[in-house]
Amino acid sequence: MSPDSVTPGSARSAAELNDQIRALWRRAGGSLSAQERVEYELLVVEWATAIRCEVIKAA
Repeated sequence: MSPDSVTPGSARSAAELNDQIRALWRRAGGSLSAQERVEYELLVVEWATAIRCEVIKAA
């Protein structure tokens, strides 16, 4: 995959997003409500985008 085919990533780093995901799970006590699940899914998508962008920058 070329860098040109990747959409611009998040302004937040993968590490920051990972911390937010972990904090969400801690606050939820291991069981997410419907609203927390939506937040979790959005964070995971953003995290995956950030990881891809970091890998491309490193290459």
